Amino acid sequence: MKKLRQEAQEKALLEAFQQKIDREEKIEPKDWMPEAYRQNLIRQISQHAHSEVIGEQPEGNWITRAPSLRRKAVLLAKVQDEAGHGLYLYSSAETLGISRAEMIEALQTGKAKYASIFNYPTQTWGDIGAIGWLVDGAAICNQVSLQRTSYGPYSRAMIRICKEESFHQRQGYQIMLALANGSDAQRQMAQDSLNRFYWPSLMMFGPHDAESAHSARSMQWKIKRETNDSLRQKFIDQTVQQIEFLGLEHPDKAIKWNEERDHYDSGEIDWEEFYNVINGNGHCNRQRIQHHVNAHEEGAWVRDAQNAYAEKVKQRQQHAVA
Repeated sequence: MKKLRQEAQEKALLEAFQQKIDREEKIEPKDWMPEAYRQNLIRQISQHAHSEVIGEQPEGNWITRAPSLRRKAVLLAKVQDEAGHGLYLYSSAETLGISRAEMIEALQTGKAKYASIFNYPTQTWGDIGAIGWLVDGAAICNQVSLQRTSYGPYSRAMIRICKEESFHQRQGYQIMLALANGSDAQRQMAQDSLNRFYWPSLMMFGPHDAESAHSARSMQWKIKRETNDSLRQKFIDQTVQQIEFLGLEHPDKAIKWNEERDHYDSGEIDWEEFYNVINGNGHCNRQRIQHHVNAHEEGAWVRDAQNAYAEKVKQRQQHAVA
C-alpha cells in the first residue's frame, strides 16, 4: 500500500513538473525535479563547461605567436572570455548538487566528455580564424536556443555567453577575410584551415537524432530546444554564403541547393572519425587532458590560499559576533 502511494505521488510530481515546462516556466534549483532531469543537466552543462575550458588550449597556443600586437590582445581577450564561460557553466552545474571538484575529476579521468573539435591541432594562424568563424559559429547555432532552456541558471548563463560568442565569431571571420584577401600564401592558408576545420565543426552537433542517446528526453524536458540535425542543417545553410563571400572553395563537393527542402543537401560526415575522436583517439586528446591535469596541480596552491583566506574571514566574523 505504501509503495502504491509513493508511486502515485511520484506520478503526480512528474505530471506537475512536465506541465510547468510545457507552460515555458523555468525550473529553479530548489524546485522538485526528476533525478533523470538533474543528471541529464549535469552531463550537458558540465560537458559544455569542460569544452569552454579545454577550448582555451588550441587558441592559447597562438597568443605568443599572433602576427601583431593588436591580434595578440584580441586573442588574449577571447581566451579570457572562454575561461569566464567555463566559470558561469560550472557555477550553474553546481546548483544541481555536484561540486566543481567532482566535475573536474570526471573530466581528467575520462568519465566526462568535451567538444571533439578541440582535439584537433592549431597548425597555422589561419586555424585561429577558422576556430573563431566555424567552431564558435557552430556553438552559437546551438547556444542561441539554449537561452530558452528549461533550467533557469543554465538559461541565464547562456544569455551572456551568446553575446560574447557572437564577437568571437566575428573576430574569426575577420581573420579569414584578411587572409582570403591577402597574398597567395595567405589565401592558401585560409583555404587549408577551412578544409581541416569544416567537417569537425559539423561533428560538434553530435550524432544523427536517431542515434543520439539523450536527444528525445532532452527535447521533451526542453533542456534542448532544437535537434542535432536541425541545428547542423542551419549551420550548413548559413556557411555556404560566408564561404562564397570569402572567395574560397567549399570543402563539401556534394553541397547543392534543394528547392523542395529549401535547404542545402550535403555530403556525409565521417562518423568513424567522430567516434574515434570522442573515444580518446584524436590528434590531441591525451595532450589536452594532460595539460589540464598539470595546470590544475600547479594551481593547487592558489586554491589552498583562497580557502585559507575564506576560513580566516569566517573565523573573524564569528569572533565579532561573539
